[in-house]
Order: sequence, then C-alpha cells, then structure tokens
Amino acid sequence: MSNGDIFLGEVIGTAILILFGAGVCAAVTLHHSKARAAGWVVIAFGWGFAVLAGAYTAAPLSGGHLNPAVTVGVAVDTGEWGKVPLYIAAQMVGAIIGAVLAYLVYYAQFQANADIKTAQPTLGIFSTGPEIRKPAANLLTEIIATLGLVLPILAFGRNDGIGVGQIPGQDTGIYGSGISILLVSLLVVGIGLSLGGPTGYAVNPARDLGPRLVHALLPIPNKGTSDWGYSWVPVAGPLIGGLLAGLIFNAAF
Repeated sequence: MSNGDIFLGEVIGTAILILFGAGVCAAVTLHHSKARAAGWVVIAFGWGFAVLAGAYTAAPLSGGHLNPAVTVGVAVDTGEWGKVPLYIAAQMVGAIIGAVLAYLVYYAQFQANADIKTAQPTLGIFSTGPEIRKPAANLLTEIIATLGLVLPILAFGRNDGIGVGQIPGQDTGIYGSGISILLVSLLVVGIGLSLGGPTGYAVNPARDLGPRLVHALLPIPNKGTSDWGYSWVPVAGPLIGGLLAGLIFNAAF
C-alpha cells in the first residue's frame, strides 16, 4: 500500500464512519428528526453499520483501520511503526470531514435548536461524555472497552476462514476477508450495548477528538460547551487499550 492510498483510504473510510455515527446520534437527539428518542439500541446499531460502511470502503486502499487505537495495536503486534503517524493524521482529517458532513445533513434541525428552550446540548452528537464524571473510572472504562475491540480485531486476522491465515497489518491491512469486517461491525454493536453505558464508548481517539473540534468551531445554536476538560479521556484511554491489546496479542498468539 502506498502512502497516498493509505491516506486517501483512511480519510474516506473515517469520514464515512463519522458521517453515519454522528448522523445516528443527531437523528436520535435533535428535535424535528423522525428518529428522535429512538434510543440507545438504535445508536449502537448505527455505529456498527458506520464501521461496516467505512471499513469496507477503506479496506482495499489502506486496510481500513479508521481508529488510532487499532493502528497502534497492529503496530505493537507487527513492530511496524513507520506509517503510524500517516494513519493517525488521515483518520483525524477524515473524522473532521465526517463531522462536518453530519452537521450539514441535519443543518435545519441544528438551526431549529435556537427556538427550542428544552433543546439538549449538542456535544453528544459529535463526541462522548461520561454519565458519572470520575476521570480514573472513565479512563479505565475506555481502556477496557478498547481492549475488547482491538484484541478481537487482531485475532480475526489470524483465524482461518476469517483472516485466511494473513498477518494483521500486512498486504491487505487488518482484514483478510470480507467476513471479518462484518464481524468487527457486530463487535462494535456489542461493545456499545454492553460497555457503552458509562462513557458512551469512544474507543477511538479520532472519532472523539475530530468531531469535538468541529463542535467547538461550528456556529451551532445552543450548542453548549465542548467539554475540553474531559477530552483527554477518550484519547488516552483508547490509545492505552490499543497498546495493551497489541502486547497481549503478541504474547498470547
């Protein structure tokens, strides 16, 4: 994979991921949306389908990491760190683009917030936040949830019939066959349903930080704070979780 293919694939794939993911959060949150108050299950499946669309699109070009935590986990396992900055930079660009596109899709609903006195702050559409603000506990949640994401992803690449014997990060990236992307998408749904309650399961630094920047910069009515005091948790937690996943996988497999 060339540097250009990696950058383009990760930008496009991550943009699709955030477009669908932030889109389902906007659909459930905003007034005058036909999906308003559809609930957590809809959000969990929406993010799973977001991974499905983004990863399938990016896989032929970049392997479809779409997540710095996945990129770090793969690098720890393979020992190949040279392209990690390229992957992460592309993921951040893609996340920003995807958040802007989601905002444009729901532009009328965002503007209507100006006339709704009971409108909720909109940060939750773009980024995550804890139900109980305990930084140490929130960090631990993100570490464990990301470990539960990245370790199975790495294992899928070594599972005959799923990864067809390929090593994660080589030639076709972390996915050896089409079925593995589908399984990762279902894995994301499961993480959302099982582990997403405490913090909203960022499990992806680019997924949280890129859209948080967009939320801070866009002229969204009644948008509330961008909560930069919490922003380090959904960055540090997933990176630590991805690192641990790579170490465990390297030792065990």
